[in-house]
Amino acid sequence: MSYLKRIGIDLYMIFLLATVALAFFVPALGVAAILLSHVTFWAVALLFFLYGAKLNSGVVVAGMTNWRLQGLTLAATYLMIPLVGLALTLVAGPMLGATVTLGLMFLAVLPSTVQSSVAFTGMAGGNVPAAICAASVSNLVGVVLTPLLVATLLHTGDGSIRLDAVIKIAAQILLPFVLGQLVRPWIGRHVQKHKTLTLMVDRGAILLIVFSAFSAGTVSGLWVSLPIKTLATLSIVVLAFLAITMSLIIWAGKMTTLPAPDRAVLLYCGSTKSLASGLPIATALFPPEDLAAIVLPLMIYHMAQLLTCAFLSQKAARASIALQS
Repeated sequence: MSYLKRIGIDLYMIFLLATVALAFFVPALGVAAILLSHVTFWAVALLFFLYGAKLNSGVVVAGMTNWRLQGLTLAATYLMIPLVGLALTLVAGPMLGATVTLGLMFLAVLPSTVQSSVAFTGMAGGNVPAAICAASVSNLVGVVLTPLLVATLLHTGDGSIRLDAVIKIAAQILLPFVLGQLVRPWIGRHVQKHKTLTLMVDRGAILLIVFSAFSAGTVSGLWVSLPIKTLATLSIVVLAFLAITMSLIIWAGKMTTLPAPDRAVLLYCGSTKSLASGLPIATALFPPEDLAAIVLPLMIYHMAQLLTCAFLSQKAARASIALQS
């Protein structure tokens, strides 16, 4: 297990894969599926409430003064990566099929991760306060911007987002976050002290949504209709997506002469995509029978980014120690 951790594989990733397998063999059906959807909704709401209670708004405000770094990170997340994603869908779309291609484009317009991007930035000796600001702003902006980009780039339905989807996203993500910020003076210190609580809710909510989505996919015949060749092609495309994204961001950090701690923020906050935010947004925007195929690219990207970022951040940490010795 220690070797697996060194290359970025931990119990969480094993649980993710096990959850997909469980949904394949024992999918939630009928009343169980309905109950699971309600439990999942409130688990995600609790997660973003804890995010709000934990986040020090002063750190975000201070981080925004580094406008060049924050602007570059937002541009990477919501401009550069969507354009790369659009190009890849044009090339690979005919080989992947309409629903999986939709998922690839949805992946491209998601916000960055929060906890893992900050953790990787800290491990690499980066600017942690700026990373907290960048990841938090990315997710707050994403609550509004991701559905708008979905409507603009994906042309779902009549090219607009349903009002009930907007209300569900606001009720499940934005409202709990705001409530968490409001009660932060009273419970913020307790939440910060018990970081394991937030981590457990984060991982638990993701596993619940994954099980729910892939159960619906199994029931709708996803695995029967998705050939092994398509799955292999998707994996190659997603890995290429991550490689292109990270390469462009590393190049941009050097070309804009950002200091090394800020380049770490740009890399880890600009290239990662949030499973915690992406899954509930997908649940609100897309029909249950298509959900598993749509989030499949995000699942592959998520695991690949964890492995890659763990390797890069540990390499940067070792280089920093070598310079100091």
